[in-house]
Formats: sequence, structure tokens, C-alpha cells
Amino acid sequence: MLLRRVRDRIDREYAQPLDVEALARGVNMSAGHLSRQFRLAYGESPYSYLMTRRIERAMALLRRGDLSVTEVCFAVGCSSLGTFSTRFTELVGVPPSTYRREAANATAGMPPCLAKQVTRPVRNREAPVAGPRIA
Repeated sequence: MLLRRVRDRIDREYAQPLDVEALARGVNMSAGHLSRQFRLAYGESPYSYLMTRRIERAMALLRRGDLSVTEVCFAVGCSSLGTFSTRFTELVGVPPSTYRREAANATAGMPPCLAKQVTRPVRNREAPVAGPRIA
């Protein structure tokens, strides 16, 4: 229940300055305990979950095409353009500027609910690796 409250807070306040200590205080846990329990429950750290939410929102803003990469970076709550670009590239596979240029047309005419599913970021290191198939 407490972990769900933390996850809901991240989902709701992703654009605010959040850190693990603040999240932990909100549910009366230590930061270390929260991080361990969150990872057990959701498979990633609270910080990683927060950055994934921020990158998902950034992808939607970049697809709109009316904001610069820097404006999107700050709009989703990141304070460092370098960290934002690095994390974006890790999760999406291309830099935000490339994504902005290429993605605007990729989802044209697609219902928003489907576009969200299709464009959801996947961590490169967690993406399934296609192995040799034995027929």
C-alpha cells in the first residue's frame, strides 16, 4: 500500500523536484528501505521509475513538435539537459533531437492511446534479445 502511494506520487508529480529521500519521508521510511522495497515490488528503483515517467512525457511533448528539446527537458522536471539527453537516449535508443525530428510523422493519424503503447520507452539493456531459432 505504501509503495503504491509512492508510485502514484511519482506518476502525479513527475515534473516536480522529487528525490528518494522526499519520497521516503512521505511514507515514513528510510530512503534505503524504500529503494529496496520499491525495487522488489516494481523491478526498478524509485529514481529509475521517475526518469521513465519523465521520458514518457518528454516523448509525447517532442512528438507534438512545438517545443525545443531544452523546453521539454525543463517541462518534465529535469534540471540538467545533459542528464536528460543521456537518459532519453538510453531508454529510447535515439537522442531527443532525433526523436523529435522523426517521431512527429511516425504516429500521425494514430489514436493517442495506441501511440502511447507503441512509443513507450524500453530500457535497451532490458529489451529482449532475439536468439537463434531452432526449427
